[in-house]
Amino acid sequence: MINMNKKAATKNKENTPNSEKIDEQEVAKNAQAEVVEEVEETFEETLEFWKEQAMRQAAELENFRKRMTKEKSEAIIYANQRLIESLLPVLDNFEMGMQAAQGDESSMIYQGMLMVQKQLATFLEDLGVVTIETQVGDAFDPAIHEAMSQEESTEIKPEHIIRVYRKGYQLSGRLLRPASVIVSKSEDAE
Repeated sequence: MINMNKKAATKNKENTPNSEKIDEQEVAKNAQAEVVEEVEETFEETLEFWKEQAMRQAAELENFRKRMTKEKSEAIIYANQRLIESLLPVLDNFEMGMQAAQGDESSMIYQGMLMVQKQLATFLEDLGVVTIETQVGDAFDPAIHEAMSQEESTEIKPEHIIRVYRKGYQLSGRLLRPASVIVSKSEDAE
């Protein structure tokens, strides 16, 4: 019986190290699996972070490109603005000369000036310059008109244009120079 107990104890001793080895292996495998899982989670989070960063940078680059394209086109459109603004007083004087010469429309000088006026109008139109159409009786608009003074008028409604002193101009929708006008006021306003 002692002999059998020794054999059973020996078998138990042999089984114990193997089961300990199996337990250690399972613990190691579980720990390894946890580490792999943590690494995968960290990797996924890092990957998401960098994907989001890449998308933001791509969006910023696209916005920058659009802004640069817009600024470039505006620079091209408005590049001649100073030149045109300097040319407007010359154009005003030319039109006064045309009005003075209008009495003799059959003269060659007047015909030549008329041709030059048409060329100037075409040139300015090609650059995107538009005359602000202002007529006597139109409502005063401070966005495109400059009031030189106010006068009482019984024929024109208050806050409407009595006279146009100088034409106004726009360049591609941007105001170059407002039209200079005299505005009517009611007899009561003072």
